[in-house]
Amino acid sequence: MLTTFRGLAFREMLIFRGAERFAEFSPFLEYEDQESAIWLKSSLSWANNPLPKTIRSKISINATLPAVAANQVKKTLQAFGDFESVKIKVAEKGQDFAQDLERIQKVRELYPNAKFRIDANGGYSVIQALEMAKLLAGSKLEYLEQPVATIPEMVELHDLIAKANLKVKIAADESIRKAQDPLEIARLGACDIAVIKVAPMGGVEKAIELAKESGLEIVVSSALESSIGIAQGLALAAAVPALNYSCGLGTLNLMAGDIVKNPLRTQNGFLEFEVPEIDQDLLEEYRAPEDREEFWMKRLERCLELL
Repeated sequence: MLTTFRGLAFREMLIFRGAERFAEFSPFLEYEDQESAIWLKSSLSWANNPLPKTIRSKISINATLPAVAANQVKKTLQAFGDFESVKIKVAEKGQDFAQDLERIQKVRELYPNAKFRIDANGGYSVIQALEMAKLLAGSKLEYLEQPVATIPEMVELHDLIAKANLKVKIAADESIRKAQDPLEIARLGACDIAVIKVAPMGGVEKAIELAKESGLEIVVSSALESSIGIAQGLALAAAVPALNYSCGLGTLNLMAGDIVKNPLRTQNGFLEFEVPEIDQDLLEEYRAPEDREEFWMKRLERCLELL
């Protein structure tokens, strides 16, 4: 990683080839096998199934700002070139609310014409999230993404924002991809936008189905993947009926390297949907040490048994 993101300095993934194309299996290391098996189901689907029918080829992509210090904002976002929207990470462990506000303010100063969204990964309390909504209402804020951890908290926050007559939208991420019932939060009316990632949903087809059934506005996002995984997200973004927001598929710009000949790095705020070609030399260059290969092969075998 070019900068620490989600506490990660390195990203590990298992790459394999199926009947149709290369695929990526990359659940985060802390994920248990039951959850990781859904990611494997998605990988197998991408590796072996035909590509979905698409209705667009060019996808608008937001920049992504990790929870860096305010004086690192410009340097970090330079990797994204031009962009219309930026996701700002907040509620990082070891940081406080004041640091979040400082980071947000620096973005607004440096990029006054850019829209922005705030992603807390469930790290705020209801009181903190409501305070953030009050402070940013009326600005170029697009939405608060997973501001609180639980669905009951999301319900409470959504009600409080409505009662305060704040024009602030809430997007659900973890409340969809980590929930036993990913549509529960939509039925409860506790969010306005669904952030959908292909891997945790079990594949592009499942993700398209969820997007339609939710009845919510959709943002397609990634899970810090290589170009192999990003392509799967682009396939979803190219296939869903409506996209009102830039998609969070530009995280490759936060990585120092990749394993394909034509890396899917954002160019002036957009990505074209394509299936990248693997680069065997880069695959060998970034090959994991033997002990990590053993870890991933054992993980793969355990997850296969759960499917």
